[in-house]
Amino acid sequence: MADGQSPLAPPPLTDAFGRTVSYLRLSVTDRCDLRCTYCMAEHMTFLPKKDLLSLEELETVAAAFIRRGVRKIRITGGEPLVRKDIGELFDRLGRYMGAGLDELTLTTNATLLAAHAERLYKAGVRRVNVSLDTLDPAMFREITRLGDLQKSLDGIEAAKQAGLKVKINTVALKHQNAGEIPSMVEWAHGQGFDMTLIEVMPLGLTGEDRVDQYVPLFEIRDQLEQRWTLTDEAANDAQAGPSRYVRIAETGGRLGFITPLTNNFCAGCNRVRVTCTGRIYMCLGQDDHVDLRAALRDSMVPEFALDEALDKALLRKPERHEFAIRKRGEAPALPRHMSTTGG
Repeated sequence: MADGQSPLAPPPLTDAFGRTVSYLRLSVTDRCDLRCTYCMAEHMTFLPKKDLLSLEELETVAAAFIRRGVRKIRITGGEPLVRKDIGELFDRLGRYMGAGLDELTLTTNATLLAAHAERLYKAGVRRVNVSLDTLDPAMFREITRLGDLQKSLDGIEAAKQAGLKVKINTVALKHQNAGEIPSMVEWAHGQGFDMTLIEVMPLGLTGEDRVDQYVPLFEIRDQLEQRWTLTDEAANDAQAGPSRYVRIAETGGRLGFITPLTNNFCAGCNRVRVTCTGRIYMCLGQDDHVDLRAALRDSMVPEFALDEALDKALLRKPERHEFAIRKRGEAPALPRHMSTTGG
């Protein structure tokens, strides 16, 4: 059998539109040590720790997805590195590398990365996405409400020293960092990092109006093209996902654009998200979900119950999301925060 599957191996996870899910974003916590203005409210109420999946349950969920053909797992939050004993989970999941899993990675704000970088590499992680929206310490404090830029920069440097490949993720904010994006691109490419720009997503009440934050990325691209030569890269299976990349001749680096509002990318969606409480959301922009925690805790044979729950979830995966930012004071597309679902 291909890939060493047994004749009794369950089929790949395929939705009603023929899209095969090969990528899991697995959240380990809704907590974060920052309060970014586009992501969270300044005063958040977090889930009780008893509601979270244990490390063992997180591994069981991951193994169920790997058994069904998922080849890439990204650990998310909140900020995943604030989860107690998170290194142990990476150690556990690292054992699946080369045994069904091709890539294990995470998204982080890097404030705690310096303490974890070497262990992550030893566990099998080879690259990390770092959320970083500015290189100006005062602006960093303003956007994150709590943050110290130097801690994130130290974490990024530690990741480099440990051998981890770093990609910078930057949310474009109209009145805060939009003018700084060219200098951030130069810095990232000078460090040897790819960089991706992301449009603000209307998820959760944050105390800010998204109209004051949102800038369409085609406007940013137009500005960059007045300065540099941008050449579109052809998409390939290795780059499957929402980001569309260009190569910048003058910097020699790659820049991605994730455009959930101005250029819907759902046709090739190959991912699902599982929250730290075990809810599987088939689409970031929809509220429909299936409870995997019940399958784990209420079944005598969790492996079979998880398979049934995953089949049910994939049949309900929608064709696309419906994100929009139209007018001042408009309610977010969904009440839940990005940190609840997992970035």
